[in-house]
Amino acid sequence: MPRVLWKGAISFGLVHIPVALYPATQSERLSFDMIDKRDFSPIGYRKVNKRTGEEVSSDDIVKGYQYEKGDYVVVTNEDFKQANVEATQTVDIVAFVDAASVAPYYFDTPYYLEPGKRGEKGYTLLREVLRRTGKIGIANVVIRSRQHLAALIPLERMLLMNTLRFSNEIRSMSDLNLPEAGMNGLTEKEMAMAERLVEDMTEDWNPEQYKDTYTNDLMARIEARIKSGETHTITPESGDEAEPRRGAEVIDLVSLLRRSLDKKDKAPEPAREEDTVSKQPKRAAARKSPSRLSKKAAPERKRA
Repeated sequence: MPRVLWKGAISFGLVHIPVALYPATQSERLSFDMIDKRDFSPIGYRKVNKRTGEEVSSDDIVKGYQYEKGDYVVVTNEDFKQANVEATQTVDIVAFVDAASVAPYYFDTPYYLEPGKRGEKGYTLLREVLRRTGKIGIANVVIRSRQHLAALIPLERMLLMNTLRFSNEIRSMSDLNLPEAGMNGLTEKEMAMAERLVEDMTEDWNPEQYKDTYTNDLMARIEARIKSGETHTITPESGDEAEPRRGAEVIDLVSLLRRSLDKKDKAPEPAREEDTVSKQPKRAAARKSPSRLSKKAAPERKRA
């Protein structure tokens, strides 16, 4: 479990529920260093005093607010906290709204809320009342010295807190060239076939089955470069661009929908259990990678 960000309370009306706030996400991105292409040496990052040119250690660096040219007020973590102790340790619910009324583009970053000591009953009360009413709580919260708008959402046994973007952070859609609402030139036949295709492709949500295939493909390319000894080769730009798709006005929707349905109907049946078992040793051997750099991606990938 990640380290707790802070401990405080959820507040609505006169109710205070002790909670601990945890980050709900983690980065799985590949890490790259900046290097000098002339000799492939890593490029360092130095923090220097602009007046003396000397390097400054992390222990000597503090935050400062410039109130006049060249004059600063030093601001520490304690100053951020003391500015408003209650705000920095409270998820202050200011309203309840219908869950479906908040557009998806407002949601930003999720956090887990865990009840503190003697907070289980109040935590359960808020979670269940939100579930029964179909509401979410809209709250103010300060995380790492910045105030956020947030939504409290009941999720299984948990209260999830998701920070929200403020309205001025959302760009206007008025300049987009969007089709009118409704059928807008579609036929009932096209709609019926599209609905059938959606029904055929409908399945239970299983997030584990979706993987970051691009990162795996990139890692495979890196491992192939290592295996071939081309670690210092700078790949030239190809100049190729993705071929643009044909405009909607020249697409026969009915034909494409029918071909999609036919392809779905002709999909091969799932492999039998005995076939899967008999092929497991061969597949396991094929997945082994000689590289110690990564166990997630094999050095050779099947061509598209």
